[in-house]
Amino acid sequence: MSSPVRVTVTGAAGQIGYALLFRIASGQMFGPDTPVQLRLLEITPALGALEGVAMELDDCAFPLLAGIELTDSAETAFDGANLACLVGAKPRGPGMERADLLKDNGAIFTGQGRAIASSGADDIKVAVVGNPANTNALIASANADGVPLERFTAMVRLDENRAKTQLAQKAGVPVADVTNLAVWGNHSPTMVPDFDNARIGGTPLTDVITDRAWLEGEFLSTVQQRGKAIIDARGSSSAASAANALIDHVANWTGGKPTPEGDWVSMAIPSDGSYGVPEGIISGFPVTTDGAGSYEIVQGLQLTDFAQGKLEATIAELQEERTAVADML
Repeated sequence: MSSPVRVTVTGAAGQIGYALLFRIASGQMFGPDTPVQLRLLEITPALGALEGVAMELDDCAFPLLAGIELTDSAETAFDGANLACLVGAKPRGPGMERADLLKDNGAIFTGQGRAIASSGADDIKVAVVGNPANTNALIASANADGVPLERFTAMVRLDENRAKTQLAQKAGVPVADVTNLAVWGNHSPTMVPDFDNARIGGTPLTDVITDRAWLEGEFLSTVQQRGKAIIDARGSSSAASAANALIDHVANWTGGKPTPEGDWVSMAIPSDGSYGVPEGIISGFPVTTDGAGSYEIVQGLQLTDFAQGKLEATIAELQEERTAVADML
């Protein structure tokens, strides 16, 4: 077996953390031959609950779990970490404006960015889940002096997974038949699932699903509002599917599971100006990955006028968020 990968998970006693940790420890993130050490960060009042989670991890007797450390110190949590999963974030409360949420979470991700820079391993990579994920990743990166910007990503894979399932159900095919489905922009209700460039069984998706009104209407709104629908249905957020998407995100990026040839996946990454997305924001793009920590934006895709208009709207939202936290960058 290889040397253990040190994985830091913030907000580790929360719902997403609880759904995530056992899957990391079982080998689903880095494969069956890579041991992992878990470094779990929580706020002080939640350390008791975190101890219970650690007991359960021990009781699973995972062969790949090479150690667990619990802490309420960011510097300790990120010490020597190869991967940081920034899951913990303050949720939006009743009457709270999005700008207030950005400010409150900004303070959290400012501190974590500094701790990543001071304590993380030389090869540390960061995947942000806590919302607003794209802008929280931007804040963390801006405060992580010396850590290359491209190491910071945010998760739009949940939106991709949601979109693929809706399309597969509409077409009456297995979800694995839906490929080349990218999500552009922000992980928010403005994100853009790109059905025009997607394929079903190798055939252009729009040749299989010819109901354009459904694609531009019900499909788009279902994917964009799926998180709210789950909260309305179960009274809690979509923790298990978010954890699953993070497993997918990391496995393709740095977990030894490269993107299949001819396909791509969705990651929110620092823009290099491709497709007119301004540099200085972290946006969802179609990317190919090598499974060893590198990714490349897929070039040459054509966006319809409909998709281009939606892309401009989600980029405008990201720019507004960046302006709202300018003092933290």
